[in-house]
Amino acid sequence: MSKGYAEGSAFEERLADLERSKRQKREKSVPLRLAVFGSTADEPDAHFLGWSDEVDADDLFASGDAYGIKLRRVPAPTRPAAPPRDGAARR
Repeated sequence: MSKGYAEGSAFEERLADLERSKRQKREKSVPLRLAVFGSTADEPDAHFLGWSDEVDADDLFASGDAYGIKLRRVPAPTRPAAPPRDGAARR
């Protein structure tokens, strides 16, 4: 293998690494949060039940309120959810 070929391949690989690093800098890192998904009697399809630090998945399953529980890392919301419109929390 000639020295020119080795330098050419290394140069091309370095350019590819540089391009990958540029793309990764453009992508914003989104914080992830552990969410609890599962099914209930009212809604048999798997759906969001709550955040794992706010909902006890073991208690939901043990009580029979939910089944097929899975924990998933999902992008955390960037702003707080709107309060319920039943008049409980007014702005």
